[in-house]
Amino acid sequence: MKADFQKPFLMDDGVIRALHFSPHFVQSEMNIENPYELTLFYTRKMMAFLLFCPRPKDIVIVGLGGGSLTKFCSRQLPGTRITTVEIDEYVIALGSYFHIPEQDERMRIVHADAADYFATNEERVDVILVDGCDERGIAPAFCNLGFYQCLRTRLRPGGVLVVNLVGAMDIVLANQGFIAAAFSNQLIVQNVSFEGNRVAFAFNDPWSAPDWTAIECEAVKLHEQHGLEFPAFVRKLQHSYEHHGARSCSLHRITDMIT
Repeated sequence: MKADFQKPFLMDDGVIRALHFSPHFVQSEMNIENPYELTLFYTRKMMAFLLFCPRPKDIVIVGLGGGSLTKFCSRQLPGTRITTVEIDEYVIALGSYFHIPEQDERMRIVHADAADYFATNEERVDVILVDGCDERGIAPAFCNLGFYQCLRTRLRPGGVLVVNLVGAMDIVLANQGFIAAAFSNQLIVQNVSFEGNRVAFAFNDPWSAPDWTAIECEAVKLHEQHGLEFPAFVRKLQHSYEHHGARSCSLHRITDMIT
């Protein structure tokens, strides 16, 4: 008999507290002793947008979950305004169990469908992080070209879109194709070892000749500030870029850069 879980629920072993939509799908998790730590590796990879936009003024996060990205950005980027859009009122209601900070003028949570939010909100931002999932993977409402085209119009010049791609491979590839089409193939896709995710980075502006020296210097600073693996990211990114033909290749061909 297949159980029907109508609401998200928590599982807690005294060390890790996890948010679930089903018993077999971890939507988000938190280290109870260090609630601001990014425990899932794909969330750490998503923060690599800072290599390309190190001082964002405004970030929109799609999908609250246990608040991993919201909390990390709120603490580590004190000069950034953070808006988190979450469709599920029950997920929002569980926020206190994950130590999500109180809302203020710099950090707010919006109860809304992400597609509706971006279609009706004309404000432009520097970074959009899409981590909206159901019990099967990336939300079905995102799987269309129009959604990603709309996201691009909401990015400022130099803006970055980051999408957590998870679920059945045909759905992952379909979303990846829509992102590539919406962003003129200015796309990097990375597999996440052990977690079954892919993380896609899409760039609002063309990026034909990365300044690797400047990016490497920024990576060292970001590692010191945030404790994530930015220097390793840059080394593997540059190697893959050069391996695929450097300036002659489109960014969407640069895949699987971090293992």
